[in-house]
Amino acid sequence: MIAVWFSCGAASAVAAKLTIDRYGATHDIRVVNNPVAEEDPDNLRFAADVAAWLGVDIERAINPKWPTCSCEDVWEKERFMSGVAGAPCTRALKKRARQHWEIENHADYHVLGFTVEEQARHDRFVLTERPNVLPVLIDARMTKPDCARLLVREGIALPAIYLRGYPNANCIGCVKSQSPTYWNHVRQQDPEVFQRRAEQSRRIGVKLVKVKGTRVFLDELKTTDKGGSLKSLKFDCGIFCEEPVNG
Repeated sequence: MIAVWFSCGAASAVAAKLTIDRYGATHDIRVVNNPVAEEDPDNLRFAADVAAWLGVDIERAINPKWPTCSCEDVWEKERFMSGVAGAPCTRALKKRARQHWEIENHADYHVLGFTVEEQARHDRFVLTERPNVLPVLIDARMTKPDCARLLVREGIALPAIYLRGYPNANCIGCVKSQSPTYWNHVRQQDPEVFQRRAEQSRRIGVKLVKVKGTRVFLDELKTTDKGGSLKSLKFDCGIFCEEPVNG
């Protein structure tokens, strides 16, 4: 059995398609998603379109400890939002959910949305997490833009969050980011989310953003503060993503 971890991003969608095309006749292919409440609502539409394209149901893997699938709930209870080792929401809603799913479902192989420009991430994951990962996108020499173009050619509209200039299809206001550019983008595109992150991080005492080498609270971030440029379609936060988002 092969488990394809679908993160509602373009790369993991295409990874699922390539896996089914290549291994569907000889393996049981299961496409699994970890729902997260803070993702853009259009991700649900995208998942439905991808499921119809693949001709399979997309399963949901949920950590029973967190039935709301809410990052905000995790941060509030754990009184922690992000650090050098990643974010507790990733561990609780993705990694632990995957482990719970695997108790009842034994996967011989796993597929993630690692694209060819992420060879180093893939290699690091294989060394530190598990060796039984099939690099289907890397083998096909596909980049993230390649995946987006393929979906468009197939008549599948990309997740709306991409079209609003975000670099990934995961949560709006991802606390793994420390980039002033990213957070000012959130403030412009989704001001209500920015305010919630600013209020919660201030209350918990977490300085999420780094300005010129110094960490500050979100409510201290100036609209003129800048970091690196956002890179569209360059980051896809899947189930095993535990690295800080830089921009």
